[in-house]
Amino acid sequence: MAGAGSNNRDITGWAARDASGVLTPYTYALRETGPEDVFIKVLYCGICHTDIHQAKNHLGMSNYPMVPGHEVVGEVVEVGSKVSKFRVGDTVGAGVIVGCCRACGPCKGNIEQYCNKRIWSYNDVYTDGKPTQGGFASAMVVDQKFVVKIPDGLAPEQAAPLLCAGLTVYSPLKTFGLIKSGLKGGILGLGGVGHMGVKIAKAMGHHVTVISSSDKKREEAMEHLGADAYVVSSDADQMASAMDTLDYIIDTVPVFHPLEPYISLLKVDGKLIMTGVINQPMQFVTPMIMLGRKSIIGTFVGSMEEAQEMLEFCKEKGLTSMIEMVEMDYVNQAMERLERNDVRYRFVVDVARSKL
Repeated sequence: MAGAGSNNRDITGWAARDASGVLTPYTYALRETGPEDVFIKVLYCGICHTDIHQAKNHLGMSNYPMVPGHEVVGEVVEVGSKVSKFRVGDTVGAGVIVGCCRACGPCKGNIEQYCNKRIWSYNDVYTDGKPTQGGFASAMVVDQKFVVKIPDGLAPEQAAPLLCAGLTVYSPLKTFGLIKSGLKGGILGLGGVGHMGVKIAKAMGHHVTVISSSDKKREEAMEHLGADAYVVSSDADQMASAMDTLDYIIDTVPVFHPLEPYISLLKVDGKLIMTGVINQPMQFVTPMIMLGRKSIIGTFVGSMEEAQEMLEFCKEKGLTSMIEMVEMDYVNQAMERLERNDVRYRFVVDVARSKL
């Protein structure tokens, strides 16, 4: 990694070069630390299903070479002259967004993740005209607005997946008035986002039902994650018995699937909250939502304000993500395993210990 204040800002990350998505070492230059910037030595970076979508051009918008990674935890090694929130030595996090226009309605309303001029942490172009690169690298330079403090007592490797998976669940629960205790919630899909959904919803005092396509994750959901119920979506009797019982469902499945079976599980005014990135049109018939005044809602990660709040909530409640630590030379195998759901429940790359 380039040292703080060094004129040589060349660092090494692991980049996809084409739609094969295979990552290999790639050297590139970081921008100088501007007045509002924080220079971060990357310690850990989670692997998200979106990293696969981007690296393999599933959404048709990928630019190469691309260094993925948007669940970044690191140590501050240099701060700009106008940085007031952070000091050298702080443990901090950076997520999906590294820029916004700061002038539109969402920006003024502190929901900058919905700014139409948002700048993604990778596969985008920064204000200086250079491509953004993510956290599968030894360092990043990030505007202080898009950096959060990792609370003391929260293990940094555990915090990495919270910056996306944890926030993706926490934000809609708060936004849509679903944080009061006693609610009945469903978590559809038990991957990285889903397992944090169970933990966060339980910590809010909800009765939580995990909905999965098979019975193989029942023990994990009930005994290890603390779910209250488990429904196999392919079992018609189980689905029928769960009809009209849930206040909300957080749908974390990142591939095409029918919506109507899950809409039927919602009570009147129930909400189906979509969090998975899917590149095919989804379908339902309107009476499914009309006859129960139900909602299908899209939500995207969370604001920086919510990110800090979520981290404090997880610290207070003693919540951690279940992770498998790998080093960078295993990242391609990890992404292949993630694609076939062979991880419990989030890979985290130990970047600092990796040979880049």
